[in-house]
Amino acid sequence: MAGGSEFDIQEAAASASASASAAPLLEKKITYWEGCPGCAVERRKAENPGVPYLQFFHIWIIILVSCLPITFIYPFLYFMIRDLHVAKTIEDIGFYGGFVGASYMLGRALTSTIWGMVADRIGRKPVIVFGIFFTLVFNTMFGLSTHYWMAITTRFLVGSLNGLLGPIRAYTIEVCRPEHQAIGLSLDSTSWAMGLIIGSVIGGYLAQVPVLITFFMYIGLLFYYLYKLHVAAGVSVMVYQTFIYPNIEKNLGPINTSRVAAVLSMVLLFTYSPMTHLPRHWLQIVLNIVSVLKVTIVTCTYILQNDSVTQDQRGTANGLATTLMSFFKAFAPAGAGIVFSWAQKRQHAFFFPGDQMVFFLLFIVEFVGLVTKAAFVHLLQFGELLIVDNKGQTQTLGHPSRGLGPRSEGPYKII
Repeated sequence: MAGGSEFDIQEAAASASASASAAPLLEKKITYWEGCPGCAVERRKAENPGVPYLQFFHIWIIILVSCLPITFIYPFLYFMIRDLHVAKTIEDIGFYGGFVGASYMLGRALTSTIWGMVADRIGRKPVIVFGIFFTLVFNTMFGLSTHYWMAITTRFLVGSLNGLLGPIRAYTIEVCRPEHQAIGLSLDSTSWAMGLIIGSVIGGYLAQVPVLITFFMYIGLLFYYLYKLHVAAGVSVMVYQTFIYPNIEKNLGPINTSRVAAVLSMVLLFTYSPMTHLPRHWLQIVLNIVSVLKVTIVTCTYILQNDSVTQDQRGTANGLATTLMSFFKAFAPAGAGIVFSWAQKRQHAFFFPGDQMVFFLLFIVEFVGLVTKAAFVHLLQFGELLIVDNKGQTQTLGHPSRGLGPRSEGPYKII
C-alpha cells in the first residue's frame, strides 16, 4: 500500500514537472498600482479592446485649438503692421510682418524638446494643460498689442510656452492599443490640417469685428465652416485619414506606405507649374491628392517615430521632432522666397526655366529625404543601432514593424 502510494506520488510529480515544462518560461504578470494614472490607462485598454473614440475626440479638439493661433494672424497681419506704424514705407510692411510670423515657430523650435523632456518626467497632461492656458493668455495679449515689440514678444511667447504638440502625440499612442495607433495619429494629422484651414478663415473674418461680439462670431463661424468644408480639402483629408489610411497602413505597414506616398509626391512636384492650366474641378482633385499624400507621409513618420523609442522617451522624441520641424518652418519661407526671386530672373533659361526650377529643387529635397529614410530603415532591418535609455542601460533598436524595437510591456507610470 505504501509502495503504491509512493508510485502515485512520483507519477504526480512527473506530471506536474511535465506541465511546468510545457508552460512558458517567461509569463507576464501585470500589476496595477493604485493612484498610478498610467496603470489606469493600461487597465482600461485591457478591459476595452475597441477604439477609444472619446479620448481621440478630446485629443482632436486640443490639437485643433492649438493650431488656430498659427494661421489666424496671416489674413490681417499686413493691416496690423500698417496700423502699428512701424514700417516707414509700404514695401517695409512685409519685412516686419515676416518677423512676427516667424517668431511663433522660432519660439516653438527653442522649447519643444524641453517640453517633451518635462512631459516624460511629470506627465503628459500637465504639459498639455499648461500649454493651452498660456496659449489663451498670450494670444489674447497679442490681439491687444499696441506696439510692434509687444506683438512680436507675445507671438514668441505663444510658440515657446505652447509645448503640447509633442506630448499630445505621445499621449495618442499611449491611450490606445497598438492596432488602433494608425487611426489615432491619423486623427491628429486631420485635426492639424483642419485647424490651419479654420484658423485663417476665422482670422480673416474677425479682423475688423468689435471685441464684444468676437466670441459669438467665433462659435458661429466655427460650425459654419465645419459645415461648408465639404468643398474644401479638409474634409477629403479627414475622410481619407479616418476610413482609408488605417487599412492601407495595416496592409502595407508605415514604411512601404510612406515610400509609395513619397514617390507619388515627387511625381506631382513636376506637375505644379502646368497644373494651373487644368480645369477647376481637375485642379481641386489634384490638390486633394497632394494633401492626402502629404498627411500620409506625416502620419507614417509619426508612427515610426513613436514606435522606435520606449514609453519614457516618447515625449522627448516627439519634442525633438517638433523642434526640427519648427526650425524648418521658421527658415523655409525665407529660403523659398530667395529661390523664387532667383527663379523669376531666369524665365527664358534652357534648364528648368522660371518656376520649374523651384519645384525641381523641391524634388531634390524630397528625394534626399526618401533616400535618407530608406538608409535608416535598412540599418534597422539588417544592422543594430545601440541606444541608451534613461536608466543608463544600452538597448538594441531594431525595426518597429518587426517587433525588434524597445517597447514597454509593463504598466506605465508617466501619462
